[in-house]
Amino acid sequence: MDGVPEPHTGWTFVTNHARVLAAIADNHSARIREIAAHCRLTERAVQKIISDLEQDGYLSHVREGRTNTYRIEAGRVLRHPAEAGLTVASLLSLLVQDEATRSTAAESPGEVPETARS
Repeated sequence: MDGVPEPHTGWTFVTNHARVLAAIADNHSARIREIAAHCRLTERAVQKIISDLEQDGYLSHVREGRTNTYRIEAGRVLRHPAEAGLTVASLLSLLVQDEATRSTAAESPGEVPETARS
């Protein structure tokens, strides 16, 4: 069935909140349906995550006609004490990639990017 994410079991390195934030960083006017498909989440889950992010001041939106344009508060500090001092911008710098970089990474999955080798 189209639009329904494939189920996932087990743990992952990146939270759904981070995935949604990265998808919005890629496209500030993405629709919830597009974000859900990109993140492999349900639309309802994406709506809840966006609500969480807005409530805590990491994200805001402006209604423009029938669409929302999101604004990420890149200077906000991450919530967990282990990431004290790290900002949303630093997280997104790791997660957001242009399509060319994603394609290159997919073609050579065993290779570690130069920036990750330090």
